[in-house]
Amino acid sequence: MNDLGSLVQQTADRLASPQVGVVVAGLARGATEIRGAGRTGPGPAGGRPGPDTLFEIGSVTKVFTSLALARLTLAGTVALDEPLADLLADALPPAVTVPARGPEPITLRHLATHTSGLPRLPAGMLLSSLLTPNKPDPYAHCTPEWLLASLARTKVRTAPGRSFRYSNLGAGLLGLALAHRAGLDYGELVRREVCEPLGLTDTVLAPDAGQTARLAPGHTAGGRPVPGWNLAGLAGAGALKSTAADLAVLLRAQLATGTDEAPPLGPAIALTREVRHRVNPFAWMHLGWLGHRLHTRQGGHLQIWHNGGTGGYRSFTAFDPEKQVGVILLANTRRPVDTPAVQLLRALQTTHG
Repeated sequence: MNDLGSLVQQTADRLASPQVGVVVAGLARGATEIRGAGRTGPGPAGGRPGPDTLFEIGSVTKVFTSLALARLTLAGTVALDEPLADLLADALPPAVTVPARGPEPITLRHLATHTSGLPRLPAGMLLSSLLTPNKPDPYAHCTPEWLLASLARTKVRTAPGRSFRYSNLGAGLLGLALAHRAGLDYGELVRREVCEPLGLTDTVLAPDAGQTARLAPGHTAGGRPVPGWNLAGLAGAGALKSTAADLAVLLRAQLATGTDEAPPLGPAIALTREVRHRVNPFAWMHLGWLGHRLHTRQGGHLQIWHNGGTGGYRSFTAFDPEKQVGVILLANTRRPVDTPAVQLLRALQTTHG
């Protein structure tokens, strides 16, 4: 096993347990290594996960939503600074409007960079509802109709465009609005605009029978099975399922953008990274991706990333286009995975960049 493969396997082994499966991918200078460890569940049905095992990827879905936004922007179907209200004008219930604060309306750019001022969750939802073990999908009631009606009770906390405020509500509304403008449901929108051009076959909203057989069941941090989430009308915020193999294709396209190669979706990927809202001196928000540069004492490396979590899954994706390295970590557990994933990325930046 080469050094890249060893580093990837060591990370997977650190997180695996008898009832939890982990798949880790490392990308470095054109090479890709994907390793699995642990088991997806107890008994004969709980096998060792691998490159084609599906996991809920949670908020990594936002990367796909924003890439669809970039594609539709380049096609002239939408504009980054188009108000959300324009896309939803014929979908809102009577007497309901998109909330506002100040003279500037909420735009698609604001939603994709978490600068809309919208709250993290829809009106009436509490963060504690997302953290209760074994609770059914807390977003199940958030149908598109309910979500749009809830805007009547939603308050914008800060003026749009002014400050970063992470919002699942905003990302969900972005996915809903883009799908409405395209005349598709969210899953079909992502398939057409992102998955088909990249050749992704296992990144889906609703898995078919074969994919369901490869879907790792979710678990709490204590190893108890937990129902999956689909997020209903908030699908664009975190409802996709995917595999390490598919996400590796996405990261390879990200790493190739801006080089002499011409990857699929290169112009759209470039647009997502051209947009930048500064969060603090070291961190910023692209369309969908978070970015930061480490302090020089830590190497000064660039890290572009997004993590995710649902009721029984955790995910992490990150890459450094300067060093041409990237990492993916998928697990069917609620235990945190960000730290070992970041440690793997920094090891690759140091040893393979």
